[in-house]
Amino acid sequence: MTLPARLFAAAIVAAILALGYAGLQAMGVEGRALTFALVAGIAFGVVLQRSRFCFYCNLRDLVEKRQAMGVLAILVALAVGAIGYTSIFGAWLPTPAPERLPPTAHIGPVSVVLAGASFVFGLGMAISGSCLSAHFYRLGEGSAVSPFAIIGALAGFGVGFATWNPLFNLATSSAVVVWLPHYLGYTGSLLLTLALLAGLAVLALWYGRSGATATAPIAPQPLTLEGVARTIFINRWSGVAGGILVGLIGTLYYFRVAPLGVTAELGSVARTAGVALDLIPDRLYGLDVLRGCATVVKDALLSNNGVFVMGLVGGSFVTALIAGQFTPRMPTWTDVARGLGGGLLLGWGAMTALGCTVGVLLSGIQAGALSGWVFLVFCAAGAIAGMPLMRGIGQPRPVTA
Repeated sequence: MTLPARLFAAAIVAAILALGYAGLQAMGVEGRALTFALVAGIAFGVVLQRSRFCFYCNLRDLVEKRQAMGVLAILVALAVGAIGYTSIFGAWLPTPAPERLPPTAHIGPVSVVLAGASFVFGLGMAISGSCLSAHFYRLGEGSAVSPFAIIGALAGFGVGFATWNPLFNLATSSAVVVWLPHYLGYTGSLLLTLALLAGLAVLALWYGRSGATATAPIAPQPLTLEGVARTIFINRWSGVAGGILVGLIGTLYYFRVAPLGVTAELGSVARTAGVALDLIPDRLYGLDVLRGCATVVKDALLSNNGVFVMGLVGGSFVTALIAGQFTPRMPTWTDVARGLGGGLLLGWGAMTALGCTVGVLLSGIQAGALSGWVFLVFCAAGAIAGMPLMRGIGQPRPVTA
């Protein structure tokens, strides 16, 4: 597709998003949260697509290629969001009293079920080639795997609902909810979080540099309008810039709508269908009172999370078109199998862990929840365990331009 054709197509998609924004604005007070969710979703999709922000791919680049920048981007996002969340908590809940938690923050129960679900989610990332948030932005790039991964995730959520009650009785019902400010205060919790993130950054840099080879320095280019446009719309954004923007979007979204997450709508669709088809129990013990990416039986067409995800895909589609990175192709049977199989594990893991790398890991660690750190450790372990299993079977590689 030629550049003029790409720009024309991108303009059409942008116009559709603008019409959606105008329609939500026309809803008045009821549309305020939906409007912000759409704008935030578009911004999130643009940042993910331009900076190639993917939890699994960034981890794989560090483990297999010894490239640390992607993991540093994740750590920067966590640090920026932790500072932002702490600022909000101080205004909303000046004293972190033991019996109180900040409104809607993703502070989930810690148990062996969380650890197991996180590990399974990591395996699903390795099999499908991406985390769920990256699969959504890769829909905008024409990925041959991501549509099947989303379908598989829907089925995985259904399986998760079907297995929820036994697992809840086994461990989740007696699990502890640990919010670090209860024990350390806001200052102590933030300092500990930043110290842990700094330690991980040092380890990532050490491991990355220990396998790096010397490269010639790149001479600075003169500042021109064409160069600026290429930097914004064509070249890959730096990992640090992407991490900062992800952290800021997460903070603003929590302040205006809810903690950042991408799986609530998937879960709600699966739960609604499962109840209608009598495939899952009508009563899911304790699910609706636990913190995380909430899933409910749908009784309305639009939801904040659904609009956010639509904006994410739309924003990614626009920037991928402009950059020439919308590259659809016919899926192979390997693509279908990896998407459905990995997606099934992603969906079950996300449902059972009450969220994914965005809802539990990102929003949880930013909120000072121990559950976020548990998800990080076991999800990374599952992903690393799955890397050698899938090596050489045509795993999709991310666009690097």
